Amino acid sequence: MSLRYRLEHYFEFKALETNWRTEILAGFTTFMTMAYIVFVNPAVLHETGMPLAAVTAATCLSAAAGSLLMGGFARYPIALAPGMGLNAYFTYVVVKGMGVPWQAALGAVFLSGIAFFLLTLLGVRQLIISAIPYELYSAVAAGVGLFIALIGFRNSGIIVSSASTTVTLGNLRAPGTALAVFGLLLIASLLAWRVRAAMVIGILATAAIGLATGVAKWAPQPYGLRDLSATAGKLDLGATLRFGFLEIVFVFLFIDLFDNIGTLLAVGKKAGLFDHAHQIPRVNRILLSDATATVVGSLTGTSTVVSYIESAAGVAAGGRSGVTAIVTGLLFVVALFVAPLVGAIPDAATAPALIVVGSLMMTVVRDIDWQDPEIAIPAFLTMLAIPLTFSIANGLAFGFTAYTVLKIARGKFREVNWLVYVLTALFIARFAYLAQGG
Repeated sequence: MSLRYRLEHYFEFKALETNWRTEILAGFTTFMTMAYIVFVNPAVLHETGMPLAAVTAATCLSAAAGSLLMGGFARYPIALAPGMGLNAYFTYVVVKGMGVPWQAALGAVFLSGIAFFLLTLLGVRQLIISAIPYELYSAVAAGVGLFIALIGFRNSGIIVSSASTTVTLGNLRAPGTALAVFGLLLIASLLAWRVRAAMVIGILATAAIGLATGVAKWAPQPYGLRDLSATAGKLDLGATLRFGFLEIVFVFLFIDLFDNIGTLLAVGKKAGLFDHAHQIPRVNRILLSDATATVVGSLTGTSTVVSYIESAAGVAAGGRSGVTAIVTGLLFVVALFVAPLVGAIPDAATAPALIVVGSLMMTVVRDIDWQDPEIAIPAFLTMLAIPLTFSIANGLAFGFTAYTVLKIARGKFREVNWLVYVLTALFIARFAYLAQGG
């Protein structure tokens, strides 16, 4: 039996109806849509005083480790990297807002990772996933699709903020925005012609035009793997415990938990990875991979590592197996040594891909029973709350709460899983806490 055959059997190529070419292209697509993290995450964490080059190396290493583990161990096409939102919480709330040293904040990330690991071993996270009403799976996937599209519209400049209307149409004649519109039309046209490599070709062609016309700039900076020593192993657990970071660890835990569950549901639904009982095969491996990646991230010197919604781009390109995530992870390894080249891919090139992926993820709305208010209203709230609050966790919270309240109102409270009641109570408590903080 050849090595190639054994690998195809391990990754279930036949059952998933995939092949090496498709998986590799999907891995490239996922990487390109999330490559911005190599520079955005260090820029955010650098404001805490953490050395920029060190955080760049830590970002690449943690993303590589998480993606390789998810692909090889869990066998899912889901890539991981330090999470946007959680890095902002780490920087602006914990370090700058509360005056906590970044070393102690890294300790809090480490503790949240260990907590994830223990909760997985105890089966708590699996119970939470199994308690989510499967009727909401499609709503989460569609909501994440809208979320991804909104990010694409924002990054491209097609949609901009407005004081009077919240958002409005941007300047389509601006060079970067015009380039993004071109990229959007190019990718859409290639997809219409059924070109399997449409995403990769569109991103690379748009990036090349951007560099050639001067719309995108390439400014390489000195950088080496040895720079990692400035943050690796610098977490200070003693300081973390002295500060009594229960609230901070809980926030890292809560947001990461439900963002990851939402990403998992969305990508799994779109890729058709659920079984007939609406269960997620190998869910333990998925959650252990995520927890391990967060621990690795804290040890190398970055904030919480999460599953990335941009993984949906790889799934839209045909990725179905763990090979997609492995390819993405290997590209993050390469990024360790050629980070400036990764930075040459402008938002104008990746934003169109995110918009198209968002449109492709909307196909799941057909699975929602829009005639049944008990399902339709929670699903609608979930779909809208995810992009409008810029949080998958908030979308789940709205959907959970509405689902539970409507079941009680209809006298069907016995149909609701006991854990759903517990989670609903936690979501309501969280809303109350956030309102008090506002």
